[in-house]
Amino acid sequence: MNLPLRLLCLGLGWLMVGFAVAGIFLPILPTTPFLLLAAGLFARASPRLERWLLEHPTFGPSLRLWRESGAIPARAKKIALALMAVSFVFFYAVSKPSLLLAAAVAGAMLLPALFIITRPSA
Repeated sequence: MNLPLRLLCLGLGWLMVGFAVAGIFLPILPTTPFLLLAAGLFARASPRLERWLLEHPTFGPSLRLWRESGAIPARAKKIALALMAVSFVFFYAVSKPSLLLAAAVAGAMLLPALFIITRPSA
């Protein structure tokens, strides 16, 4: 891999790690998808950083589970779905949207929820 592309992958990988860390504290940002992207970017640019992420005590187990079997821990599924439901209720209560907007937001949240539900549990 040429140097500019490697640097781009490294920079984007660290950006994804930053988004993932922010997602720990902000329920609007998902943590795991950003970590999956970071692992993929690091795999192309730095095997050492990829290994660090996969062996990380907090992030590593979920990433390895996803890579090995496409599974999501049952606890993570429950938390993700509960946070999505709470987020929708909060959105609906605070913004008092029209029925059309509420349906659009619910529909947009339903797709990732279905994806989470249909993945194997670990």
